[in-house]
Amino acid sequence: MNESQKNNCENHWYAIRVTYNRELKVADELKEKGIEYFLPMRYKEVMKGERRIKMLVPAINNLIFIRSSREDMIEFKIHTPLPIRYIMDRETRRPIIISDNQMKNFIAVAGNYNEQIIYLDCDTATMKKGERVRITGGIFEGTIGEFVRVKGDRRVVVTIPGIAAVATTFIHPSLIERIEDQ
Repeated sequence: MNESQKNNCENHWYAIRVTYNRELKVADELKEKGIEYFLPMRYKEVMKGERRIKMLVPAINNLIFIRSSREDMIEFKIHTPLPIRYIMDRETRRPIIISDNQMKNFIAVAGNYNEQIIYLDCDTATMKKGERVRITGGIFEGTIGEFVRVKGDRRVVVTIPGIAAVATTFIHPSLIERIEDQ
């Protein structure tokens, strides 16, 4: 089996663009088919009649992450009635594949519905380079990212280059350890 065939059979994380805010519909279809996915969610206050309620909504419009083999992704794209597209690498013109470690760190932060978590656009996140750190305690323990100051607080930012970035809540420096790039 050559490298290309091997990659087609292995499960990878793909960033998928979903049009017209249909992230929840795609998530329902993926769940029904037993395909692993991650949809970043957050609470948002909305008006229902005259009452203000909190609803869980997608945190990043038109984006969902799917963990699947290339073959299964092609099959899903063909058979879903919903329009979805890979987010492509501009240089290689191939779908962006996100490493399991990057997704683990991203999910550790973005999978928390704390209202103090901030979603950043990738340009903002990469402009403020910080040190690579690992969080050693609390709800984000084990998460690796960059230690930066965002909105006046020290936070750890986890970035999926070119796709999304998310910043933790305030992290006390005693819960941070510097790490060397690997």
